[in-house]
Amino acid sequence: MGFAVMTMTDAAADRVNQIVSNSGADAKGIRVGIKKGGCAGMEYTIDLVTEANAKDDLIEHGGAKVWIEPSAVLYLLGTQMDFEITKMRSGFIFVNPNQTSACGCGESVELKPADLAALAKQREAGVSA
Repeated sequence: MGFAVMTMTDAAADRVNQIVSNSGADAKGIRVGIKKGGCAGMEYTIDLVTEANAKDDLIEHGGAKVWIEPSAVLYLLGTQMDFEITKMRSGFIFVNPNQTSACGCGESVELKPADLAALAKQREAGVSA
């Protein structure tokens, strides 16, 4: 069994499905990436996918498809993608174990690459338990 780069909550999957259904027949899902920017150094990107890229990782949950850009994989390993609605905003949120800090406005984050050795040890411990 392969290792999923990222997981998605039911709320996130529902929102991805809504976006796809409201975006026309060509829409297949969304693509998540990371770009340099913001006061903390990096920002998550979300784009509509109309044509899948074979190099992207694909996660699926509840019929929703999310592709992950190859350049973002090491920063997103172990991340859970969620969707929340509050009185002040609605949007995707990322619970990312690789996040070391965030700016005060919440728009940008500082990320470190995932520790692959630690992830392998966690996986081995889970298999042998």
